[in-house]
Amino acid sequence: MSKNSSYSPLFSLNSQQEKWQQRIAQVALRFNKQYQNQPFELPEEVEAMPIFQEWKSGLLTGRIVSPFWEIAKPQKNHHCLDIGCGVSFLIYPWRDWQAFFYGQEISNVARDTLNSRGSQLNSKLFKGVELGAAHQLNYAPGTFDLAIATGFSCYFPLEYWSAVLAEVKRVLKPGGLFVFDILNPEHPLAEDWAVLETYLGAEVFLETVNEWEKIIKASGAKIVTRLTGDLFDLYKIKF
Repeated sequence: MSKNSSYSPLFSLNSQQEKWQQRIAQVALRFNKQYQNQPFELPEEVEAMPIFQEWKSGLLTGRIVSPFWEIAKPQKNHHCLDIGCGVSFLIYPWRDWQAFFYGQEISNVARDTLNSRGSQLNSKLFKGVELGAAHQLNYAPGTFDLAIATGFSCYFPLEYWSAVLAEVKRVLKPGGLFVFDILNPEHPLAEDWAVLETYLGAEVFLETVNEWEKIIKASGAKIVTRLTGDLFDLYKIKF
């Protein structure tokens, strides 16, 4: 490299952060449209795909939801963080677990919906949802017993998820657990689903299980449990 080169690590980092922010904005827009029931304009050939028909009818939802509680059921009085929570607090039975739930979400529509309704459901257990991305968690070190991040890892590159893993490690208590899911490209529906999501506004990364497990190991975490689904594989890891 010449002495006159303008390259610097700081420039590279800022460029990377800018790319991440652009992608975060794209994904937020895609889900804001869905939460507000705004129409998506798709090519006829995409609408003709069986997976689109399943998505439109709502039948696909049950196949893409990762039941994190099957491998890491929240315990009474534990502090749990749901990263990228969407509107999940209105769906899964968090009140039955008697755990304290916090959320962080990039969709302002989901954040506002949950903050207006969550406390009505249980003001003691629901601790509110922050607006923010997964690589910058708005919480102090060692706050949580359990962190959850399902349904969105495939929208971001592996280098981004390395940053997410580092942040999750920071906010977990010693011995705390992290549960998240990955899109497994070996599943028969994976490629069609990736095409559909791209046309809905959020490009999907198809990364191998082997590459995912490399970054888990590099983060210093150990895989405790893996649960295979129709599209997503669910991981429970411990740092």
